[in-house]
Amino acid sequence: MVLESTMICVDDSDWMRNGDFLPTRIQAQQDAVNLICHAKTRQNAENNVGLLTLASLKVLSTLTTDVGKVLKSLYTVSPKGKVDIAIGASTAILALKHRMSKNHKMRIILFIGSPIDTEEKDLVKLAKKLKKNKVSVDVVNFGEDTSNTEKLTAFISTVNDKQGSSHLVTIPPGPLLSDALMSSPIMANEDGSMPSSVGGFGGNVDFVDADVDPELAMALRVSLEESRQRQEEESKKASSVAAQDGSAFTPNPSSIEESLLEQALAISLDSRMETASPTTDRPVTTQSREVSSLTEEEQMELAMRMSLQDFKDIQQGDGESKEMDDDMDAADLISDPSVLQSVLGSIQGIDPNSEMVRNLVGSLKEEEESMDVDEGKNEKKDQD
Repeated sequence: MVLESTMICVDDSDWMRNGDFLPTRIQAQQDAVNLICHAKTRQNAENNVGLLTLASLKVLSTLTTDVGKVLKSLYTVSPKGKVDIAIGASTAILALKHRMSKNHKMRIILFIGSPIDTEEKDLVKLAKKLKKNKVSVDVVNFGEDTSNTEKLTAFISTVNDKQGSSHLVTIPPGPLLSDALMSSPIMANEDGSMPSSVGGFGGNVDFVDADVDPELAMALRVSLEESRQRQEEESKKASSVAAQDGSAFTPNPSSIEESLLEQALAISLDSRMETASPTTDRPVTTQSREVSSLTEEEQMELAMRMSLQDFKDIQQGDGESKEMDDDMDAADLISDPSVLQSVLGSIQGIDPNSEMVRNLVGSLKEEEESMDVDEGKNEKKDQD
């Protein structure tokens, strides 16, 4: 397996502020450099990469196998000035001369995202110098591709050797820079084949060489498989819940109590309508329409009043030994526990021992007592 040292020269000119590559040219360039650094080091664990800028002409990172160090310096780059390819490439040659092992082949990757002011003949002269030093060159031409393509084509044609180890990749505005590079010759393996995927991009682990790190490759595959199975189970549960949404509905206790109360009121209203005279049918019908607009306590009170009235009618119609006077008020019935138990027990869904029922009984007692006091006052006033 061929060992290689690569100097990546990035464009940090003012033109890199443009947004024709999302989100900006310089940020798209950072993603592409990140992609290339990981690809180079994973092709061979002894491969090393370095970083320098073409506008400020600074060596941000010497050749190293630590990709994190290179990326840390990459994200400190800010656009300023104009690129100088001649000086930048010459500086890269000097950096490659100090590579860790002389067995490493030398390569320079140029990112050009701004107009090239250098004359074509000067670029050809630079290409001959690079070829003499056995340095392969890859050029990523983006952003200003229409104005730079002719000069860069002449540059690559001159620097290229018989094996064709140098490449020019021209990317027009539109696609993501990193996505376009993934299918380019720059990302090709030693035998010319393209990697199936890049570890860390898109969640695929095929690019992780199982021969180099079999434990990492196996752990990543197991993790992805577990994640896939978990997502399938969640989707099945969601679909089953959606299918059973109408048939397996379980109401809460409050809705059950409200429905039972409405049924009790409906039964009481129906029984009164059957025995009511024609003159009383209209008020009862009106009352049945207004039941739904009452509050829960008002519905409970109405049900109790109607049940008490029904109880009085039953007692009078059956002719029991205990005669009840027509003007008997509700307070007498409520004060008798056996009568109250019988009345409340006849209403479906009502618990006579609940706190709400006890409160309503108390309010009815107070109401009846106040009515008795008012009637006493009126009778005394009539006698006077």
